[in-house]
Amino acid sequence: MDVSFLGGPHPQRGVGIVAPFDFALDRELWRWVPDEVSLHLTRTPFVPVEVSLDLARLVSEHETLGEAVRALNAVHPEVVAYACTSGSFVGGIAGERAMCEAMTRAGEVASLTTSGALLEALQELGARRIALVTPYTVSVTQALEEYLAEAGIEIIGTSSLGLTRHIWKVPYRDVVDMAREAVRGAADALFISCTNLPTYDVIPQLEAELRIPVISANQVTMWAALRHLGTQAVGPYQALIDHSARQRPVTPEALPESMPGALPGAMPGAVSESQGPVLPEEQEGWA
Repeated sequence: MDVSFLGGPHPQRGVGIVAPFDFALDRELWRWVPDEVSLHLTRTPFVPVEVSLDLARLVSEHETLGEAVRALNAVHPEVVAYACTSGSFVGGIAGERAMCEAMTRAGEVASLTTSGALLEALQELGARRIALVTPYTVSVTQALEEYLAEAGIEIIGTSSLGLTRHIWKVPYRDVVDMAREAVRGAADALFISCTNLPTYDVIPQLEAELRIPVISANQVTMWAALRHLGTQAVGPYQALIDHSARQRPVTPEALPESMPGALPGAMPGAVSESQGPVLPEEQEGWA
């Protein structure tokens, strides 16, 4: 069959992704990406160390990042993102900026990190008091709290799992439970840390229940990278990428009658505390 009439493929725009060797959520990153953008992923070399501050330092050494970025140069990405939260906050704000500079020197292209993208996202949302969810140990979680404090962000509640491996296997229900535990006061937003922690499908559900913006490591990474390209991340109803999701009804009368159990004044889709959010695996047609 003659397919010459197709004229394709269409031009694509590239985002280079440097990920730790144990990163397992490539598909989650893709879900925020519009059709005209491609992701080009590479991983840091394997090191036999469990998730810890030591691992965060090893996978974020400038020489390691430089080699990874140079490997991406062949496909000419327009921006490069280091998709690792702990690896990019372990050196504080100055360390994060130094990583971006090292990657930019290696690739001669704009570079960003997950932790830098986090601060951009909090500024975009006007969030200064946040709740924090992590899968990390106490020491790694404390390092993240120190990074945020250095940026002037107040932590009003924290929940963590203490994991040192296989973080990508954590089920959505555990993420939801941690989120509920962390939001103990009046928070401007909730941040779910670690690019290896699955979050895509629970963000809209948590925003509906908690009535605050919910952001995650993978989400802010892709949002910031795509913003560098002058385009937008895609995804279901979430405050960071959908301005309409930042608006809340102010009276119970504004809620549709077809939303039994909805909280008065809640974001669309909110449910009562006793009812709890409908998790993705409980939704019809979810796979």
